[in-house]
Amino acid sequence: MADPKGFLTTPRETPARRPVDVRIQDWREVYEPQSFEHLQKQAGRCMDCGIPFCHSGCPLGNLIPEWNDLIWRGDTHEAINRLHATNNFPEFTGRLCPAPCETACVVAINRDAVTIKQVELRIVEEAFATGDVKPLIPDRLTGKTVAVIGSGPAGLAAAQQLTRAGHTVAVYERAEKIGGLLRYGIPEFKMEKHILDRRLEQMEKEGTRFRPGVDVGGELTGSALRKKYDAIILAVGATNWRELPVPGRELTGVYQAMEFLPWGNRQALGEIKTPDINVEGKHVVILGGGDTGADCLGTSIRQGAASVTQLEIMPRPSDERPSTAPWPMYPMIFRVSSAHEESDNRIFSVSTQAFLGDELGNVRAIRIVETEYVNGNFEHIAGSEKEIPADFVFLAMGFTGPEKSPLLDQLEVQIDVRGNIVRDNNFAANDDGVFVAGDAGRGQSLIVWAIAEGRSAASAVDRYLTGDTQLSNPIEPTTRQLMV
Repeated sequence: MADPKGFLTTPRETPARRPVDVRIQDWREVYEPQSFEHLQKQAGRCMDCGIPFCHSGCPLGNLIPEWNDLIWRGDTHEAINRLHATNNFPEFTGRLCPAPCETACVVAINRDAVTIKQVELRIVEEAFATGDVKPLIPDRLTGKTVAVIGSGPAGLAAAQQLTRAGHTVAVYERAEKIGGLLRYGIPEFKMEKHILDRRLEQMEKEGTRFRPGVDVGGELTGSALRKKYDAIILAVGATNWRELPVPGRELTGVYQAMEFLPWGNRQALGEIKTPDINVEGKHVVILGGGDTGADCLGTSIRQGAASVTQLEIMPRPSDERPSTAPWPMYPMIFRVSSAHEESDNRIFSVSTQAFLGDELGNVRAIRIVETEYVNGNFEHIAGSEKEIPADFVFLAMGFTGPEKSPLLDQLEVQIDVRGNIVRDNNFAANDDGVFVAGDAGRGQSLIVWAIAEGRSAASAVDRYLTGDTQLSNPIEPTTRQLMV
């Protein structure tokens, strides 16, 4: 193990965030640098448990005690090897994953969990800095071809695994650049896009081919894909956003979160000076209390909004782990993101009744009512109605499966009652040679699940193409049946 008494003598500490008044003036990531010696002390808190429940908390099965011990001993080279053995993109998960591994940490039973996420992030950053992240070019090519549709974390993970197995892989993306939600949905202050670009550069050197700006299902049909490729992986995500059909939804100024966030990213990168959706000096209301809502909050602050109010229909979570989610389960507790540090005006237990407009058809306010959760239903509390000024309203209420695109019809895949693409325990759709990975088949989920599904789908495709596979499969069929 690492430091035998580390979990007793060393308190949990995460890197400090830059001062609020400084960081809201730019779009850079919010954390201050962390010394390697400080990181080693935090890694030394790992107990190397007889049964490491952090493994079960992580869908990728990351070898957490192993690389904690290696970092404590200063062996950064072997640490990145052990980390990359299970995770293609630790620089993404180290920034964006909510760390279910930490809530499953054995130390967390009665103390603060090991800073697993931060150790993971620093391992890969040290590796990039020292040149330990190198292209892994296959020794030989199989002659088999694979098309991956969608360039989010699931698609990229599947593509990298299959490329390394010797297949010729092309990743298609309808947007002008590769990355999916990693590029257009994640704000710059959570992950700067050069982090994505350096990994894409590695993948290109390995042989993965990227095809951005292609309308698959339109200019490139499903039948054309079938003729050109031996297998197809649908990793199109769950981008069919949840709507709110209340009076006034048609008013100008009411947008989905994913209609707003890409403009913020383009502004942050200097691609545009003034975004089409610009909240500078305006009153903003965000519907939804999750990560996407927090992303809208941080973006609105950096654009210079006059005020930002975030609404959530659920009651305020407790500060402590609830009895309904005992260790090692991931608990629903009250969390404060970096954006909430900058401006936290959250209102819980409220429901939207209507968007109110002016004479020009622009939204001017939102009418809400307090709610009470009774027997599985949200009951309105009489006499609690009120209005909140709103020049812009952003809907951040989640997603309900993949968009119903022509491609899905062309490939004749089936859709289940939840709106997701039907696949079997080996990630195969009903149409032979078509596989499904990530949110498109699972439903809206975490980035760590997307990478795990991409790796598992790649293993299934490799077996389909060659009859066998040496690619790791973090989600075995029996495990997947229990977790879906």
